[in-house]
Amino acid sequence: MAGLTQIVRWHACADTTALARAARDWIVAAAARAIGERGRFDLVLAGGNTPRAAYCLLRDANSDGTRADWSRWRIWFGDERCAPPDDPQRNSAMARAAWLDHVAIPAANICAIPAELGARTAADRYATMLHDIGDFDLVLLGLGEDGHTASLFPGHAEGIRADAPNAVAVFNAPKPPPERVSLSAARLARARQVLFLVEGAGKADAVARWRAGAALPAASITPSGGVDVLIATTSGSP
Repeated sequence: MAGLTQIVRWHACADTTALARAARDWIVAAAARAIGERGRFDLVLAGGNTPRAAYCLLRDANSDGTRADWSRWRIWFGDERCAPPDDPQRNSAMARAAWLDHVAIPAANICAIPAELGARTAADRYATMLHDIGDFDLVLLGLGEDGHTASLFPGHAEGIRADAPNAVAVFNAPKPPPERVSLSAARLARARQVLFLVEGAGKADAVARWRAGAALPAASITPSGGVDVLIATTSGSP
């Protein structure tokens, strides 16, 4: 839970292509394990450019010898921008274009945040949707240059408190658009695995501060099993 000391395991990737492939393999392995053990795979997606390449690789998961039982995948989102559903700024729109619209995951299993309703209403509705959902099997997260993850930004404590609800409304975000919805740190930490994907030279300072123990939002995700970070070597040595 938020407030605990974060355990971090760093995994170096030679470049962004290697990172995307490693992320894709990690997701497929987590899915096989979850479906084998519990019959379903609950995956939380990250937005932004870094995971997009991994999502594109997942489109071909059944054409390279891998067997992905899409009918048993259930997709959630770590955060969303308040914009119309088809707006290219939306994380859900990016994930659909890169991957989800090209595979046989049932539409009912793609649980988008209804951010078009406004941050507060959407956060309340998504929190209700998650009320009876247990631990996620895998949560994907990114890292911003300021140390944010999902839409948990420095200086915005609402989503980092230990008693935060499953989903929180975000206003005045330092990156556009200013109105967003994010899963709270505590809800993101309710996961069997948490995987950060980090690439880009602009992230090197945030990585250094994270490794030095700075109180970044990324450091507030504290599942009991720790977190894993796939990091391209240009983003800061692991």
